[in-house]
Amino acid sequence: MYAQAAIKSNTLLRNGAYGIVMRGVQKCTRGCSSLRGRKRLPLCCIKLDTATDPACGSGNFLTETYLSLRRLENEVLEILTKDNISFDSDIIKVSIKQFYGIEINDFAVAVAKTALWIAESQMIEQTKSIVNDKTLEFLPLKTNPNIVEGNALRLDWESVVPKSELNYIIGNPPFIGARNVSKEQKQELFDLFGADSNAGLLDYVSGWYIKATNYIENTDITAAFVSTNSITQGEQVAILWKPLFEKNISINFAYRTFVWDSESIKKAHVHCVIIGFSNCPPTKKIIFDDKLPVEVDNINGYLVNATNVFIERRTNPICNVPKMSKGNYYAKSKGLIIEKEVYDDFIKKEPKAQKYIKKLVGSKEYINSLDRYCLWLVDVPPNEIRSMPLVMERIKQVQEERLKSTDKAMQNVPPTRFRETYNPDRYIIVPVVSSEQRQYIPMGFLDGNTISTNGNLIIPDATLYHFGVLTSSVHMAWVRTVCGRLKSDYRYSKDIVYNNFPWCTPTAEQKAKIEQTAQGILDARAQFPDSSLADLYDELTMPPALRTAHRDNDKAVMQAYGFKPTMTEQEIVAELMKMYQEMT
Repeated sequence: MYAQAAIKSNTLLRNGAYGIVMRGVQKCTRGCSSLRGRKRLPLCCIKLDTATDPACGSGNFLTETYLSLRRLENEVLEILTKDNISFDSDIIKVSIKQFYGIEINDFAVAVAKTALWIAESQMIEQTKSIVNDKTLEFLPLKTNPNIVEGNALRLDWESVVPKSELNYIIGNPPFIGARNVSKEQKQELFDLFGADSNAGLLDYVSGWYIKATNYIENTDITAAFVSTNSITQGEQVAILWKPLFEKNISINFAYRTFVWDSESIKKAHVHCVIIGFSNCPPTKKIIFDDKLPVEVDNINGYLVNATNVFIERRTNPICNVPKMSKGNYYAKSKGLIIEKEVYDDFIKKEPKAQKYIKKLVGSKEYINSLDRYCLWLVDVPPNEIRSMPLVMERIKQVQEERLKSTDKAMQNVPPTRFRETYNPDRYIIVPVVSSEQRQYIPMGFLDGNTISTNGNLIIPDATLYHFGVLTSSVHMAWVRTVCGRLKSDYRYSKDIVYNNFPWCTPTAEQKAKIEQTAQGILDARAQFPDSSLADLYDELTMPPALRTAHRDNDKAVMQAYGFKPTMTEQEIVAELMKMYQEMT
């Protein structure tokens, strides 16, 4: 019945009516194998799908899915009614009995059951008006929603619905970041992934992925979850997706990062992905990027059309490039820091200290051109320090602060210095956190007169060539794919991003060209001495000269890699991942 009506309606076909409502007409013991020429379809030919949401909350996903399918069913019934095709007495095939759920909160369980009953009542009234049958009964309730109260990561899903009877797993499991999971929740992840795994670094939602993977093994069940995008970024990718792919999981479709706005007054913005997976790879895999579907050969853990590679922590670069290190850790060092507001007064009262003061920049100060200073007393003779009373007061303040610290190692650091004392003569500075709204991470060169905090990463001995490659669209494509995120902002890391980045092997001419275009970027910035990097790299206010300089640099780097200028960012990433595989 459904398939016959669906064939008559392009709308229903486009919406996948009889790919969702029923698996199709199957040959049964009564010999019913075809709809052609038939005016009536026996019930034995209908196989209805079932779905479960193992983190169903108040049942929103289940209710909306039920309503959508019933609306499709009512469209089918309307077509059949107009064509005078007769029905079986039980004309409504889609039932809330097809939907299963697991929820840990008892009140939410009650709400979910009630929501499904209300939805069922609404749709049966719509059906009555379509088929003109006032005898269809709903009350007293004949159906019972299959919503089970329990901890989905502890509960045996087979006890809720045998996997032999299930077709789909759907839902949006809890959005709890790795740093915010409770001790009990973290233990649940270790129990699922193994005590020797790095499951403690995973978001809580990962538990549903491994649980679903174990449940659907050797079946054709398809699962799809809405998740925080962090499980497709940074170090979580290898920890989560490697064991899943080892169990023959295939990512069938993926919606890349999008913002899901909360309906609450505070309007929280959650950056999400939707990932569909199964043990049965489809003939077509689809990536949705900016809502546009693209057919691809494979979808890896980074939701990129590339082979299943995993970018894991590495202590040294895979290529022959200068090492990157963190800036100076400056916690428990308040006395060594001189804020802009007190700088002039301090120098006036303690003029001898001026030659021992350097600029201090974290990522915020560097990007926004904010003034901040520090006392840099490394290698200053003790008698010189003791001759400056105000400096001595500040050192005592640091000592007292550190002695109160629970960090025993910090207590042993001399109060005259930060924990680290990195002060290269010239280095590239890379902000650890930078806005995703910028096309490029604003990095640059600093000298020994400026001290970087651990809010940045630094590359001593780096050249214009290294700067040109790092500030290119090729490197940014890598960053956007493999780096972790702080909310939606880039969170650059040396062990994941820099040390794993595949560098090109340019000819002497290509290298010279990159050096030239890199200098062009610095020259373009210099035209605007009163503008901060935040001003220069705002997409709305970026000067044309700087934009042109970056495009010239992008072109030079693309040529050095042998990439075509028409390649998309995903194609660039796919090629970089191939290079990474070859190098590792």
